[in-house]
Amino acid sequence: MAQNRFGFLAAAAVCLALGATPGQAQEVTLRLHQFLPPPATLPAKVIKPWAASVEAASGGRIKFEHYDAMSLGGRPPELYDQARDGVADIVMTVTGYTPNRFPKSEVFELPFMMRGSVATSKAFWDLVETELQATEYRDVKMLGAWVHGPGVIHTADGVAKLEDMQGLKLRGPTRVINSLLGTLGAVPVGMPLPAIPEALSKGVVSGTVIPWEVTPAIKLSELVHNATEFSGKEALYTATIIMAMNKARYEGLPADLKAILDAKSGMALTTLAADEMLAGDAPGRAIAVKNGTKVVVLDDKEVARWKAAAQPVIEQWTADVAKRGIDGKAAIAQANALIDKYQQ
Repeated sequence: MAQNRFGFLAAAAVCLALGATPGQAQEVTLRLHQFLPPPATLPAKVIKPWAASVEAASGGRIKFEHYDAMSLGGRPPELYDQARDGVADIVMTVTGYTPNRFPKSEVFELPFMMRGSVATSKAFWDLVETELQATEYRDVKMLGAWVHGPGVIHTADGVAKLEDMQGLKLRGPTRVINSLLGTLGAVPVGMPLPAIPEALSKGVVSGTVIPWEVTPAIKLSELVHNATEFSGKEALYTATIIMAMNKARYEGLPADLKAILDAKSGMALTTLAADEMLAGDAPGRAIAVKNGTKVVVLDDKEVARWKAAAQPVIEQWTADVAKRGIDGKAAIAQANALIDKYQQ
């Protein structure tokens, strides 16, 4: 009898340590941290609906605590390490907020590389799943990887030709994009998205590159009233975005909860994010136009000048990654092939 009682108590102690009582399935609460305000597209239409779908599929055994706008502490460049170190269980971040950490991922940010943000997002996830999870992202469990819609130049005075970039102080989000802005003649100023409104209002920058989708969340059209778009299939730039989970937290999940998380993540989450971000571009643009923003669309001839001017960025990136053992030309060819694979 005493031995049976001891066995029951030991089992109960294990269950309690796992967050469950005897006879109950384990329940898990995951802290999800990201840098955008709640009304922005990613938290409102991607992250929280995705989390709700995971909760429903798990019968409530997985629950999420949402920490928007860096409310769990720290700065946006620290998000990836917060996932790695367990400060947060899951994070969403822009990879370029931590420069030089993810060199192969940068291939999708090269100028005029993106041909359709949904196809490029699927290409990015394909590369993560087949290669980058085991290399650049080996310290975390990757849940999704995508890019935003075509990057747009938003300025106080307007950009109608390449020469208008000369000396223009522009905020850029990542190392590659800042390199592009500098090569095109601007003075790049790197900063995360949440810092844009203050930087514009204080004159630290006179413009920013950003997709239309997120402009309403930071009320950009109240700060600058000129935007520049590019004709053609290729976008001036895009940025790579990831959802990453603490590796030990993921590996500690029961097998059935892992299976649920896996089914809801990966290409499914990537496609959801890419679709919603792209869908948000038109409403964001409409709000800006309604608020008086003048939109200039550069024609094919002018875009060709920008493409030629941007070539040194690609050459420099290829030289930079070669120092880290990466064949840049092969990586570009690989990325292009993957984008072609997912074109509709």
